[in-house]
Amino acid sequence: MSGLPVLDLRRFRSADRDAFLDDLRRAAREVGFFTVVGHGIAPELTTRLDEEVRRFFALPLDDRLAIENTASPHFRGYSRVGTERTGGAADQREQIDVGPERAPVEGEARYWGLVGPNQWPPAQPALRDAVLAWQDEALRVSQEILRALAASLGQPEDHFDRWFDEESHLHLKVLHYPGGAATAQGVGAHKDYGFLALLRQDDVGGLEVQVPGADDWIGAAPVPDGYVVNIGEMLEVATRGHLTATRHRVVSPAAGVDRYSVAFFLGPRLDAVVEPVDLPPELAAETGDWDPNDDPDNPLLAAYGENALVGWLRSHPTVAARHWS
Repeated sequence: MSGLPVLDLRRFRSADRDAFLDDLRRAAREVGFFTVVGHGIAPELTTRLDEEVRRFFALPLDDRLAIENTASPHFRGYSRVGTERTGGAADQREQIDVGPERAPVEGEARYWGLVGPNQWPPAQPALRDAVLAWQDEALRVSQEILRALAASLGQPEDHFDRWFDEESHLHLKVLHYPGGAATAQGVGAHKDYGFLALLRQDDVGGLEVQVPGADDWIGAAPVPDGYVVNIGEMLEVATRGHLTATRHRVVSPAAGVDRYSVAFFLGPRLDAVVEPVDLPPELAAETGDWDPNDDPDNPLLAAYGENALVGWLRSHPTVAARHWS
């Protein structure tokens, strides 16, 4: 395989629907990654986002640190290069973590502490509107893809909707990978633990995917006006392993080259307990003996928030020590 499958989302609402659903299911099962075009996100919205993202990372360090995530118990705000960790090693990227704008809530479960407000840079007021406007569109597109995936599995389009409402745990990362970093680990190899991820990347490249059953990594080459989509572990569980959450990484760019991207992660309510889909017999036969109940202690089968909190605590040890110890 030389690149990711490219799918036109407009086919889902066309006479070509059945063929599209077959192509979509195959890509989500065999690769776990694909590029989507025909998504309807306005180019001017994306251009505005790109400009504001670059403007933020060009701010003086003190202006970026004004929203450092160590001030937020909700893991929101700016992280310096090397402060987030994947696989126990430092990632060579700086970023802003953003979520829905909500007031903090109290609940018996610790994971409700993930809910709270964002931090925005006083030195760049325009960043907030650009990011939140794009986040709304990323949510729309991700939900449309999720409905198409449900249909591709022989389910009603709204099968997964019950876990997604105004309290869905959405997450967005605004990312900068500096050129000539200390190591090649822009971000280490991992799988995403939510349902879907939608990635806006520039033309630098660096995202690599390890196709299931293969040892080699393939590059996720940028496609004009395309967004990279990948399946998360919760959706893999929800489909009894029929759809595939795939390991991926970002290799640091060469000296003198900077990589920028924005990643949106679609997660359900924090208290959602995902029940596996009853697949049609022909799809169940393809999946084989994969059984989410083989490991009853698997945290992916608990409330989504429990798994999400573990991921945040592991990736951001400084925030964890300050606010969660």
